[in-house]
Amino acid sequence: MTSDAALASEPDPASGRPVGLPVDTSAALLPGAVTLKGRFGHIEKLDARHGRDLWQAVKGHDALWPYMGYGPFAAESEFLDWVVQRAALADPYAFAIADAAGRAVGIATLMEIRPAMRVIEVGHIVYSPALQRTPLATEAQYVLARHVFETLGYRRYEWKCNALNAPSRRAAERFGFTYEGTFRQHTIVKGRNRDTAWFSMLDSEWPALKAAFERWLDPDNFDAAGKQKRRLDGATDA
Repeated sequence: MTSDAALASEPDPASGRPVGLPVDTSAALLPGAVTLKGRFGHIEKLDARHGRDLWQAVKGHDALWPYMGYGPFAAESEFLDWVVQRAALADPYAFAIADAAGRAVGIATLMEIRPAMRVIEVGHIVYSPALQRTPLATEAQYVLARHVFETLGYRRYEWKCNALNAPSRRAAERFGFTYEGTFRQHTIVKGRNRDTAWFSMLDSEWPALKAAFERWLDPDNFDAAGKQKRRLDGATDA
């Protein structure tokens, strides 16, 4: 269903036809080497020095890789080489997710970067078992989205995944992204067809989503055992 906001428009002066609303055409900023701190950990630019911690976190967990265009990795040396290559790229621009002890336990990447259109995507997300289902797993998405909207100045934040990747689809919706549709036969990954599910978050939606994230991340939302009292998806639906 298309929202009324998506159809908002002004008439073209010459033809009278709807042509959309004017927008700020200044370019967004490119991602850079920043440290984004949270209560449960931080995000920083991926670097070769993160490789060994990441290997310890992902080795033996081949179930992390079926929807990726790379992996699983047979040996530490192969994985460390991949980290070095990935860290050198400007797009996708990869960040390491580090826990409170400073150990890298995951990766998140800003990609498909279009500053002139102020559109950017989060993808190539690798959450090791040590990161999955932890407060840091959610906090990492919060601090990255906040950086994208509030510091870099993007107006559209995308999440795309294999349409068969049910956990990724659930995560996108939990984090407040809106499903927009599926691109059929969109690409080929590891010799197999991939239909791609598209999700997005807009700058106009961010204030409400930010408030929901912050309610969820508030210390009062966790009991003595560290278990959440209120679900994030419930908060975003409120």
